Amino acid sequence: MLNKIIKKIDNLPPLPQTIIKIEEFRKKPEKDSEELLKIIEKDALIVSTLLKIANSAMFGFRSKVETPSRIINLLGINFTIYITINETIQNILKTDLEPYQITADDFMEASNIASIFANVWLSKIDNESKEEMILASLLQETGKFILAELIISNNKTKEFIDLINSGEDLTKIEQEILETTTSKTTAEIFKHWKLSSNLVKMIEFVDDIENCEEEYKQKAQILNIIKTVCNPKELFTEKSIEKALFKSDKYNFDKKLLAESIIFVRDKIRGVN
Repeated sequence: MLNKIIKKIDNLPPLPQTIIKIEEFRKKPEKDSEELLKIIEKDALIVSTLLKIANSAMFGFRSKVETPSRIINLLGINFTIYITINETIQNILKTDLEPYQITADDFMEASNIASIFANVWLSKIDNESKEEMILASLLQETGKFILAELIISNNKTKEFIDLINSGEDLTKIEQEILETTTSKTTAEIFKHWKLSSNLVKMIEFVDDIENCEEEYKQKAQILNIIKTVCNPKELFTEKSIEKALFKSDKYNFDKKLLAESIIFVRDKIRGVN
C-alpha cells in the first residue's frame, strides 16, 4: 500500500503557476497588496472561490463581497494567501472522503476554521511563529484525499469505517491499513510540490511526535491540538475539546489560554454574541 501511495503522489500534476507565484510572494519579507491582487485577478477560478468563502457564514461580513480587492482588504494579505493555496490544493486532490465519513465541504469548513482558531490561539502563545503555523494548520490534513482514494480503490472502505466506529485511534487505523498516516502523506505531497521545507517539517510528525526533531516538536504538538479540536467529523464537539485540553496538559501548554481560545472560536462559528 505504501508503494501505491508514493506512486500516486509522484503522478500528481504540478501546482498551477498562480500558486507558484503566490508561494513566491508569500516568502517576501515585505508584501504589497496590489502585487497580490494582480496575481489573483488572472485566475478566474481562484477569484470565484475566494468570493464564495468571503461571503460564507464563517466570516459574516455585513455587506456582500464582490471584488478581489475587497477580499484582500477584509481578510488581509496573509489570510487571502492561505485560503487561496488551500482551496487550489483541495481542487487538485478532490476525491470522495467517504472512508473518513466526511464530505469535501466538511473538510473545507474544518480546515478554514482551523486557520481561524490557530490565529486566535497562537496570538496568545506564539505570535512570532503564527503566520507559518496558520498555513500549516490549514493544510495539515491534505493527505486525507490521497489516502481516501487508496482506501476506496483497494476496497477497504468498510473495514476502515468499521475500525473508526469501533473507537480505535484514527492514526493507528491509518498505520494499520495504509502503512502511513495523514501527516506523513501531507508532508510527501508538499515535498513533491517543493513547498517550504519548514512547512513540511512542521507537518510531517504531527501523528508521530515522539520521533519529531526537537526544533519542530512544539510546533507539531500545536498542530496536533488544532487537528484534534478542528476534526471535521467532530468539529468543536465536547469530545474533541476534551481531547484537545488533555493534550495541552500532556504537552505542557497553558490549558486556560487554550480553553479561552476554543470557547471564543466555537461561539463565533455558532453565531453566539
